[in-house]
Amino acid sequence: MFDLIIIGGGPGGYMAAERAGHAGLKVLLIEKRALGGVCLNEGCIPSKTLLHSAKLYDYAAHGNEYGVYSGGSRPEIDHKLVIERKNKVVEKLVSGVSALMKAKKVTVVYGEAQIIDSGTVKVGDEVYNGSRLMIATGSVPVIPPIDGLAEGLSKGFVITSREILDLEKVPKHLTVIGGGVVGLEMASYYSAAGSKVTVIEMLHQIAGAMDTEISDLLMKSYEKKGIEFLLDTKVTAITKDSVIYDGGSVKANKVLLSIGRKPFIEGFGLENLDLVIKNGAIETDSIGLTNRPNVYAVGDVNGRYMLAHAAYREAEVAVSHMLGESDTMCYDAVPSVIYTSPEVASVGETEKSAKARGIDTTSVTVPMVYSGRYVAENTATDGICKVIINKEHRNIIGVHLYGSYASEIITSACMMIEMQMRVEEVQKFIFPHPTVSEMIREAVFRL
Repeated sequence: MFDLIIIGGGPGGYMAAERAGHAGLKVLLIEKRALGGVCLNEGCIPSKTLLHSAKLYDYAAHGNEYGVYSGGSRPEIDHKLVIERKNKVVEKLVSGVSALMKAKKVTVVYGEAQIIDSGTVKVGDEVYNGSRLMIATGSVPVIPPIDGLAEGLSKGFVITSREILDLEKVPKHLTVIGGGVVGLEMASYYSAAGSKVTVIEMLHQIAGAMDTEISDLLMKSYEKKGIEFLLDTKVTAITKDSVIYDGGSVKANKVLLSIGRKPFIEGFGLENLDLVIKNGAIETDSIGLTNRPNVYAVGDVNGRYMLAHAAYREAEVAVSHMLGESDTMCYDAVPSVIYTSPEVASVGETEKSAKARGIDTTSVTVPMVYSGRYVAENTATDGICKVIINKEHRNIIGVHLYGSYASEIITSACMMIEMQMRVEEVQKFIFPHPTVSEMIREAVFRL
């Protein structure tokens, strides 16, 4: 008899297992493929490995701008070696998660789970019983009803975020359907690796709900690198060598389908629990509980935020509740990052989202050239830092960054928003000099 049975060994699942195991609970973790889930095996980590290689290539290609020369020959990306390194990174980190489970005395079972009821789960011929159940089955790519798409997927002409990370050769022309985070990151890498990249996006801007000003800057940066964008464009069909859209077509050697993901809720007996499903996701409260006692859902499957770091925190909150500790999930300060060069990071409200919520705002946008370190390390001068505050209470409700180190700086902004800090409080912070993080300080003194 287990204290907790977890279905899914991705970020939410293995974090819950680690925390519960550390607290002394008897935990069973069921994973059908590999520990780490989509994030570690075919998402966050593999893609960042590729993007780091692209970033190094970019520095090498433009080293003369910094007084560094590479003997006159243009640098090249050896895609095969990049993929080999990516595989080694993934293998090392998956082994680390496995070792962590062992250290916390978590029982790990590989196979497909079938839920019998809230206290019984079957894997193969084995039946396991537990007093609590956590569903952390993650998400799967959205496959829209586009003419020719199914055939394209079956023949390997159309690929998803899983296959794009294991391509043996760089396609001469890569067409990306979807200008979200995954599409943009892969467009960035494969463009650097030698592909002619076209991104087709049905919305009027790339990067989804990203701040409009930053979205525009990011697209201009990509266009300078040769990436073509077709906005406000809907794909209508896929042929054996082309993507057809309303108004024309584009040839391709490979097509990346990256229009989003949806919660994985089918094929493992979820219907036996009679849970509330809303918009294709398992509905949960602020502590991760479903409508059934002792049944939790964390990560992508609850449809709140399909981000690994959100899943980590949801898992921690759920386990805290199991242990009788007071904790609750807050979604006001969940950061989002695009790890291209330059990086983009944001947290909290945009001016558009704040207006939709009826919040009167004031904002300031400060150029990154106000940072001595940014100028010392970059020749580009279009980086920005935007800070948005609630006009009435003067607390920070949104921070949006475009430029180097954005992914690292955003953490401090998350804390400011989470703690509902006012401008006057942040003004008293001492930021290390010279750092790019000083941009937040520069911004708050202009509000």
